[in-house]
Amino acid sequence: MTHEFDLAGSLARGVEGRSGAWSFIKGFAAHWASALESGDGCTEDDLVAAEERLGVRLPVTMREAYLLFGRRLDLTSNHDVLLSPTELYVDEAKEALVFRHENQGASSWGILLDRLQDDDPAVFIRADLADKSAERWEGWLERLSLCFVEIVLSESVQAGEALCDFLDPDDDSIELLEENCVQLSFPAYPIGEEEHATRWFLGQDVLLRDDDGMAILARGRTEEDLDRIRDQIPGDWLNG
Repeated sequence: MTHEFDLAGSLARGVEGRSGAWSFIKGFAAHWASALESGDGCTEDDLVAAEERLGVRLPVTMREAYLLFGRRLDLTSNHDVLLSPTELYVDEAKEALVFRHENQGASSWGILLDRLQDDDPAVFIRADLADKSAERWEGWLERLSLCFVEIVLSESVQAGEALCDFLDPDDDSIELLEENCVQLSFPAYPIGEEEHATRWFLGQDVLLRDDDGMAILARGRTEEDLDRIRDQIPGDWLNG
């Protein structure tokens, strides 16, 4: 469905493990943004300095991701923020290594400290609540490599008004989404929320995220691609 890059097929392979995840991200960047270059990753010195400061060894998957594209803010930080190696920290409860923040600080993503030795550990999310005693690390995705794929997908649908749009959907919107687009092979998340999961779809050169029927976010490869999906799924698009 995309020129020279089979997004659906590459993503299906990308969710199987680390090497597939990095291949997907390379292909996606090349055909939906700009190709990865050698300077797009953090350096080994950056990661070693972070490990020495934190007193922990970063998981293999985190090291690979940061070395590959850790400086590509357009892939990681259009809306929510992937922390740089100098910004990584252990939460106050000493439960998790935090590596990502929601854009308004409403939540954080982290890896439990007792799982840092895993090559590709599970990722958890914690809401920032007024009652700090009620905060808990809740399951997000079962592998960090999946999380990095999700980061690239989610940040791509937040890349700017020219290529991205937002729809507050009704029942017809969801039906039209399912009729006009193909659901992509990405695991249901957050963990344990299969009935209320985020879903990913691909139209004709348009990537879409369905947030449990509460919102549809779209990213076209071109403005014309985005206009086409607005016609296929009519509604009060934010930028339309």
